[in-house]
Amino acid sequence: MAALCLARAGARVVIVDKRSFPRDKACGDLIGPRGVRLLDELGVDVPGARRLGDMIVVAPNGRRALLPALPGVDYPGHALAIPRHEFDAALFDAAVEAGAAHVHDRVTGMVDDGGVRLAAGTDVFADVVIGADGAQSAVAEAAGLVDDRRALWGFALRRYVRAPVELPHILLWEPERWRLFPGYGWIFPTPDGGANVGLGLAVGAGDRREARRAAAQFGDFLRHLRGEGLLPTVPDADALLGGWLKMGAVGTVAARGNVLLVGDAAGLVNPLQGEGIAQAMASGRAAAAAIAGGPAKAAQRYIADLHAMTGHQRRNAPVQRGIVRHPAAVSVTARMLTAPVVRSALAGGWSLYWNDLVDGARPSAHRRVAVAATRLISAATRRSDVQ
Repeated sequence: MAALCLARAGARVVIVDKRSFPRDKACGDLIGPRGVRLLDELGVDVPGARRLGDMIVVAPNGRRALLPALPGVDYPGHALAIPRHEFDAALFDAAVEAGAAHVHDRVTGMVDDGGVRLAAGTDVFADVVIGADGAQSAVAEAAGLVDDRRALWGFALRRYVRAPVELPHILLWEPERWRLFPGYGWIFPTPDGGANVGLGLAVGAGDRREARRAAAQFGDFLRHLRGEGLLPTVPDADALLGGWLKMGAVGTVAARGNVLLVGDAAGLVNPLQGEGIAQAMASGRAAAAAIAGGPAKAAQRYIADLHAMTGHQRRNAPVQRGIVRHPAAVSVTARMLTAPVVRSALAGGWSLYWNDLVDGARPSAHRRVAVAATRLISAATRRSDVQ
């Protein structure tokens, strides 16, 4: 997205990537409403995507809450489902068509005069470097922009299965009663009539070896899906694809000097539900706009824009830490939110707040609930050392 916007603005751009396209990536494959709006604004077509609306949350006791897809003033009332190997390739092709060059190589470090050093032994010089290389960003590490003691980490595993699913489902799962898995599982529809099944957990700023729980308990989660009637059978073991997440826009300096970080590299994943595609695209466009205004002060402009975009992530970073530390309390909360009377009153506001759609929401009772939640969480986390 950054390369596409810069190339369209007339800049000389090169995309350096160690992988060739199309290439796969562990992901739930859902592009949220803000991402859909951004694609429309930039005229980027994503052939074969499936439009999805409402989402169902399944509590540990099996109760279900339907979170409605509510159109906003400036975003649609739907998401798109498309495999990442198709979606990323479409963005890559659009950037190259706009004039961006491509170098297939791996970045090994930074160049003092500006640019990056490649594994092949050559250097690419540039006025500005955009690190769009994921949660474990080599660019961020080389530029000294990450504080591992504060960064909030997550890990997710994903596989595709043959199972017809009409609506996306989020499952708040208890491997042991009253001990919620520190994250959630999902089963999302795919455009080909199958399903994307995944299990993600929040690790926080602690021991990242805890991520092994996702693989160790994936089979148990599949059996849980079957018990909930969402899988016809437990499929045989096949390839799992995993990936790290960096959440909450904390523990990482998003820009300094001539280095800007976007997407997962900047820790822009929603800490409540793991969405990162829309934030990644928005940060890519913001980085491009900051650079187009002049490389000398691009970092300052980008930091200011990003701060305005990431209030939800920073506000809920302490909530993510609480989820990791207090699984029993989260289990109780999940049961309460899906109780019949409560879910009827709160589902719309829950949908807006959880999916970071409060800004731009249309005036309604749902928006008033989401605004109240925003104020409550802001007051509760204002003095947290995670922010």
